[in-house]
Amino acid sequence: MYVVAVNGSPRKGGNTEILLNHALEPLKKAGWETELVQVGGQNIRGCQACYKCFVRKDGQCSMKKDVFNEIMEKLLRADALIFGSPTYFADVSAELKALMDRAGLVALANDRAFKGKIGAAVVAVRRGGATHVYDSINHMFLMNQMLIPGSVYWNMGYGRDKGEVEGDAEGLGNMKNLGQTIAWLGAAIKPHLDSFPALETVSE
Repeated sequence: MYVVAVNGSPRKGGNTEILLNHALEPLKKAGWETELVQVGGQNIRGCQACYKCFVRKDGQCSMKKDVFNEIMEKLLRADALIFGSPTYFADVSAELKALMDRAGLVALANDRAFKGKIGAAVVAVRRGGATHVYDSINHMFLMNQMLIPGSVYWNMGYGRDKGEVEGDAEGLGNMKNLGQTIAWLGAAIKPHLDSFPALETVSE
């Protein structure tokens, strides 16, 4: 199985990346293919609401001059997605928001292509606002019929300076548990994904 962790922080090697790597470690040990993808600091635009993805239905966005479609290919192939962000004024980074808006819409346009995938949010925070970041990521996952695993606490780690999150033992323990839970859930649902319930049209 394959998991993609998306780093929404522009600070490479920073607290968000550290948390994501700690979440990936148990999945590596369980035999999963793991990949860390950098979106923070990359050239990525927000959704322009052209809705061409609903016309083309090719799993791609009509905007071709940034990193989105390259990342989207990985998200569509993955069995699990872990989106990580620092806390910027109690919300996700601009780059991760752009990815979420476009990926969420392209997935919806392509027969809810994320349905049945596992989705987890990971947040690095100095002090406050992390719960809203956590919710923002999970809202996109939930609207796409994704499965969100629980853990021993909300998936957040505390630290401001680069590497400071390594001192948050509770946060790192939660990342380990999250990775273990994703591995368990993936093994449990894999044989049944072909029978995932189709979306029913509501008639008046």
